[in-house]
Amino acid sequence: MGVATYIKDEKDAIKEVILQSGIKIKPVYGPEDLERVGFDYQKDLGNPGDFPYTRGFHPLGYRSRNWTVRQYSGFGTPEETNERFKLLISSGQTGLNVAFDLPTQMGYDSDNPMSEGEVGRVGMAVDSLRDFEIAFKDIKLDRIGASLTINAIATVMLAMYQCMAEKFGYRKEVISATPQNDILKEMIGRGAWIYPVEPAVRLIGDSIEYSMKELPKCNPVSISGYHIRESGCTPAQEISYAFMIAFAYIDNVVARGYRPEEFVKTFSFNLNIYGNLWENVAKFRAARKLWARLLRERYGVEDKKSLFLRGMFGGGGSGMTKQQPENNIMRGAYYALTAALSGAQTSGLCSFDEAYTIPTERAAILSLRTYQILMEEIGLRDTVDPLAGSYFMETLTKEMEEKILEEMEKVEKVGGMVEAVSSGYVQSEVASQAYAFEKNLQEGKITKVGVNKYTEGVDMEVELHQYDDEWANRQISKLKDLRKTRDNASVKETLCALEKAAREQKNVMPYLVECCKSYATVGEMADVFRDVFGEYVEPKIF
Repeated sequence: MGVATYIKDEKDAIKEVILQSGIKIKPVYGPEDLERVGFDYQKDLGNPGDFPYTRGFHPLGYRSRNWTVRQYSGFGTPEETNERFKLLISSGQTGLNVAFDLPTQMGYDSDNPMSEGEVGRVGMAVDSLRDFEIAFKDIKLDRIGASLTINAIATVMLAMYQCMAEKFGYRKEVISATPQNDILKEMIGRGAWIYPVEPAVRLIGDSIEYSMKELPKCNPVSISGYHIRESGCTPAQEISYAFMIAFAYIDNVVARGYRPEEFVKTFSFNLNIYGNLWENVAKFRAARKLWARLLRERYGVEDKKSLFLRGMFGGGGSGMTKQQPENNIMRGAYYALTAALSGAQTSGLCSFDEAYTIPTERAAILSLRTYQILMEEIGLRDTVDPLAGSYFMETLTKEMEEKILEEMEKVEKVGGMVEAVSSGYVQSEVASQAYAFEKNLQEGKITKVGVNKYTEGVDMEVELHQYDDEWANRQISKLKDLRKTRDNASVKETLCALEKAAREQKNVMPYLVECCKSYATVGEMADVFRDVFGEYVEPKIF
């Protein structure tokens, strides 16, 4: 495995640098390096706004407008989450990125025994449409878009978001929601899965097909290389796996009789930033170029907007440390700088205290201010792709492109991403990389300031986000009241219709909308799918 390694000789002079993706870095670059990698201006770079979009898809970049900032937020009950949403928006945030608690992510109601101790702990608790009505109260849904960090039951949450918006008087055609909705990455790198691979992918296809017809401003899937990177893969693997996952979802919808140009422009990506700045910038530039080129070559896509690699670049959770947590403020600033130099369309930072806790208000605002300083003071919006033409950056971008293609070819040889996940191939690759990285970190081959070098000094005290047991009590009380006051005959009727649609392999989205309107609970809808599809069993990977 390649690591960001600085190997020194006896005289302490730098001898060799190898990035985590396995690319060797020279001390000096010149015109001969561009010739060596076969760099061509029109083919590899071009102008901003022109194919292959290496330099971004806006001709003026973000000189005329800011990129979107979405800080991850949500905890406790919908009431607490609504307060945090309003705080961030009043402080200048331009989009929402919503966190859900683990019971919600796993399709359990708050009063399920499996939910004990987890209600509202790592995100907001959602049991029914009533909770969405509380969480999004007074949010201008025609102006503020929301990313929904949910996967296994993303179809449920997308239906719920639509119902909530319509109840507040918004037409479904004007609302913008982006459910993460990437179950293959859950099976590879995070673990919040419920259903087996094939029906789980089919649910994603249902949401894409439905959004084409009913929710034109929604982005029904956000392919999340981010979490696979957090789990240990290299930057090159992050992009290659994300693209192969996207192809699996495209193929599912194409098999239904649609052309990629009808829906692929609504795809977005959630990609990670931590570690070496240059490697990350090259990764994003190569990814934009490859996405456009591969869509043309593989699917015959020609529509310009359909070729854009849209999404959020940021986070950096794995880069944050418990040791000397104030250092994470500087790390976050450099990750934000990386996003800006990469031409990020949307970005969000992990806060300095996230190695310990859900971000406090102070930490969340500091992360938001980091972006605002970059955009308003430092000049990161003055010109498009300021690193373009650098002998080093253009060479590295070409080399990163080749590494990504090499990793994609490995997945193709296994039979594509669905087979690679079903067999455990990708999980094994990621686990191996994670082990090697941790071993190198412990042995000091990778430097982490405050962890294995410059460890002197006293760690700061971190204010912890306090979990309140009353959150669960209040949520369960509301749920019990809901079950007493709703029309339970209507709930039963809509759930039966959902089950029939799932068994007959119909698109389940219209049926989920009716379930949500009847105030069926998350657990009730998820259990319908559990009964029909069963549950995913992880393959052995070693």
